[in-house]
Amino acid sequence: MSKTHTLSCRAARELDAQAIDGGVASLLLMENAGRACATACLEMLGEDPSGEVLVLAGPGNNGGDGFVIARTLYNHGVSARAFFVGEPGKLAELSPDAQSHGRMWLELAPGHTVIHEVYPDSAGLAELRSSLGRSPALIVDSLFGSGLDRPLSGIFAEVVDLVNAAAIDVLAVDIPSGIHGDTGQVLGTAIRADRTVTFVAHKPGLLLGAGPVHAGAVQVAEIGIPRAMIEAALHA
Repeated sequence: MSKTHTLSCRAARELDAQAIDGGVASLLLMENAGRACATACLEMLGEDPSGEVLVLAGPGNNGGDGFVIARTLYNHGVSARAFFVGEPGKLAELSPDAQSHGRMWLELAPGHTVIHEVYPDSAGLAELRSSLGRSPALIVDSLFGSGLDRPLSGIFAEVVDLVNAAAIDVLAVDIPSGIHGDTGQVLGTAIRADRTVTFVAHKPGLLLGAGPVHAGAVQVAEIGIPRAMIEAALHA
């Protein structure tokens, strides 16, 4: 799909729903999105992917993408660690698809594949700080997608600021967390990514306002939505 094609956040959500209603399994769309991002991660890691990758998963479907990314990287021999950022108990409130991918991650290598829960004063937050201090090879931002419409605050803003201060390469999933998907506005604070993998078409916020500075190099990934549906949405 051409880089110049854009879909508003609402149009992208409606396209996803249309594809699911048309018989494309939502679990498969999440799997395809995560795998596309994992491929980009491998490209960023280069020929010797020996460093650690920290995957930051948020409370929405982007978090499910993150679990797919962690699992796929692990299967490629990469040392991947998954951190779920959210208040206590929110991990159990993820969508069924995100929970399914979370379970697949946990069952991949029991004792080795875990989900660190990051919230204020938690052991997970301490572990994230420690992991960042060891200079990982790459950070994956799957905290929030293009549907975010409120300023980041609390633990989310704290984690974003920690990542930005670490000066480590970042891959953003769909759009850098904290960037408004339609306007490119910074919602309080926002991830500064080196590369962003977005799905089906550019979101306007990747091209407007602060979006280009925060997104880095942008690529559009195909995730299994029928071409006819995409073309109809783009020309609506």
